Amino acid sequence: MVKLIGALCILIASGFIGMEISRSLAERTKQLRQFISALESLEAEIMYGHAHLPEASMRISRQFDHPIGRIFQSFSENLESEETTAKEAWKKSLMEHWKSTALKTNELDILLQFGETLGRHDRYQQQKHIRLAVTHLERLEKESYQRQTTYGKIANNMGFLSGILLILLLL
Repeated sequence: MVKLIGALCILIASGFIGMEISRSLAERTKQLRQFISALESLEAEIMYGHAHLPEASMRISRQFDHPIGRIFQSFSENLESEETTAKEAWKKSLMEHWKSTALKTNELDILLQFGETLGRHDRYQQQKHIRLAVTHLERLEKESYQRQTTYGKIANNMGFLSGILLILLLL
């Protein structure tokens, strides 16, 4: 009876590990999609709403869940509360909340590069820089989705199968 309970615990634990790996792959793809949507919303706010960056960022922060919404909220607050440039405020808000994202350094590099141009150009130049960042993020999102569909199922199955293997080795 004790062996059966131990085997069941091993199987459940290894299954959860596999599901957690699969979930993290899916979370990265989801957050990339959210960032793309957020940047497209920023573009619309700047181009058609003629909104200033703090105001546009605060509106965007209300549209998205944590951590993407928090990044934009922090960006807006940094712009309003401190004597800082948009570049510094963007970098600070990214660094504050980056660890809570499932994104990788490739995405951080793209977003930091995008931050270099924030608030420095007219609306049309800013639109070009937003579109460039969106294009790069879309490419990474496609790669992430392919990785998720390929390795997500493998991770799920490997979790359970490694648990079964461990049980068989221990018996």
